[in-house]
Amino acid sequence: MPDLFIDGTWRSALDERTREIRCPADGSLVGVVDEAGGKDTVEAIAAARRAFDEGPWPTTPAADRGDLLLRVADLLLRDKDALARAESLDTGKRLVESEYDIDDIANCFRYFGRAAAAETGRVVETGTASVDSRVVYEPVGVCALITPWNYPLLQTAWKVAPALAAGNTFVLKPSELTPHTAIHLMRLLEEAGLPPGVANLVLGAGPEAGAPLGDHPDVDLVSFTGGLQTGRRLMAAAAGTVKKVALELGGKNPNIVFADADFETAVDLALTAVFLHSGQVCSSGARLLVEDSLHDRFVDELVRRASRIRLGGPFDERAQSGPLVSAAHRAKVEAYVAKGLAEGAVLRCGGARPSGPEFEAGFYYPPTVLDECSSDMSVVQDESFGPVLTVERFSGEAEAVRLANDTIYGLAGAVFTTDEAKAQRVAARLRLGTVWINDYHPYVPQAEWGGFKQSGFGRELGPSGLAEYREAKHIWRNTNPSPQGWFA
Repeated sequence: MPDLFIDGTWRSALDERTREIRCPADGSLVGVVDEAGGKDTVEAIAAARRAFDEGPWPTTPAADRGDLLLRVADLLLRDKDALARAESLDTGKRLVESEYDIDDIANCFRYFGRAAAAETGRVVETGTASVDSRVVYEPVGVCALITPWNYPLLQTAWKVAPALAAGNTFVLKPSELTPHTAIHLMRLLEEAGLPPGVANLVLGAGPEAGAPLGDHPDVDLVSFTGGLQTGRRLMAAAAGTVKKVALELGGKNPNIVFADADFETAVDLALTAVFLHSGQVCSSGARLLVEDSLHDRFVDELVRRASRIRLGGPFDERAQSGPLVSAAHRAKVEAYVAKGLAEGAVLRCGGARPSGPEFEAGFYYPPTVLDECSSDMSVVQDESFGPVLTVERFSGEAEAVRLANDTIYGLAGAVFTTDEAKAQRVAARLRLGTVWINDYHPYVPQAEWGGFKQSGFGRELGPSGLAEYREAKHIWRNTNPSPQGWFA
């Protein structure tokens, strides 16, 4: 069956190109999908434009839009097993992680389904009895939604659900490496009754399928999650038509552990922070900053536990970590580690591909710890997006904050200490979009998610998150008009 969804119709790419999708765990063929080119994407943009300008969705009552999102949430849970399996086959992540993701995805649609009508506008006081002045919210228009490969459907949900809740139409371009759950979602939106042309799906690589989304004049907003360099190019392309731009880019996230931290909790969560999903998480705690007096004991225990993490495929119930997404990405991580060692980092564990027949066909790389790092090393500054932890020492609050902020990124990070006042002081001084205290990785859909500096723009995921996909309009109505007499 064709895999591009344009103007309510499933169709093949105009030039009939396809792409093989193979599982990163063992190289097995997952499927063959259509590969869009620029002409396909332009047609998808035109369909979204017509659906916005002429179709019913933007003027559908907010409560009705919300009801559709609630139906989608139910359909996601109905198809949870199939979606989780598809997500694991595309990404190589453990099935249990994919199952958790589907629950989060359904909750995201449910949340925005309920929040769709939450922002109803506000009255603006003018001091004049004969004037009715109010601010109302309207959809932005045609949204280009570009999503990454590490959490394919979750990142898609974070964009699609609020975009639809606000009344927009969209063109979705998922990563070319992980397309299958996006295809499934389009079928669920169709089943839920979304009008034709509101949701459009193009598959393929960014330079071909994605290129028109950044500069096409009929696109009103570009929302992108991915790498810094691509984000910069998209932002430059969008400038020509002054589009709204929403970017979530890279992170080099500091995890600060003070000497008075609860030892067991800090060690356990430091492992989770960096090795969850093989480090392929934008908020991964890839920089560990440990107070001098605790350093040796802490790192010794962390290395002992990291060395025991068991690698395996998505359906291996004993596995604790899976493969990287591709051969090219593993090569990037290997180069990152090699450069770190050349710069003077000390290898404490990992650092080489695992041996054994069960790993030969997949893109596995072990949990790796590089100790005795300093913030002037590129290994500390550059995002590896893999299971690699750099360790730096600090002495006191001021140095911890200075080191943590010494990066172009500002996405997320954590502070571990039993001193509440110190935790709050340090958190307040960190230039990060999210700061966890004595925890790592949890998020709630009501909260801000985004970054400072070159990690992108902070945004709300909860009801206020609709603001990203809405325009505010001030309406002034004179209820007792009369001639003004300026030029009588």
